[in-house]
Amino acid sequence: MAEDENMLTELYHATAAYDAGDPMRIQHFTKVWTYARLIGLGEGLDEKTQFILESAAIVHDIGIHKAESVYGSSAGKYQEELGPDEARKLLGDLHYSNEIRDRVAFLVGHHHTYSGIDGADWQILVEADFLVNLYEDGVDHDAAVSAYKNIFKTETGKKMWEAMYGSFYEKGGAA
Repeated sequence: MAEDENMLTELYHATAAYDAGDPMRIQHFTKVWTYARLIGLGEGLDEKTQFILESAAIVHDIGIHKAESVYGSSAGKYQEELGPDEARKLLGDLHYSNEIRDRVAFLVGHHHTYSGIDGADWQILVEADFLVNLYEDGVDHDAAVSAYKNIFKTETGKKMWEAMYGSFYEKGGAA
């Protein structure tokens, strides 16, 4: 467990260095990582799945810079296309096993895909990213409620959504 924590800390700093000079992206992945960690712990994930989840949360948007360079866009489909190879390289530099690298790369390549979710790590990564994006993107009430109804499956993720957004809209807020 302590080794996993050390690897996550190294990955965090390596990803922050990758995104150096871009505080918005560093803050984004920090929040997604925090929420993914909390949801995973709340859902009682086994250690390996928790480690994969947290690693993927840290690097989930690693394809953005390349997408902007290649396509002039940070659209999710471009992140999913270009992010896995970037994630594999960074994880390889930090001596992650091939098995872990492959699953993290898969998650990076599917974190904007909401159908066919095949594991708790993928589901939780999507929920954590939504919790952050709903606020950061200023999503309106109907879209936020639709996300809750259609995306959120875990009890912990739902609880977090309700705490953040449930009464927020009733008070006239706009995410």
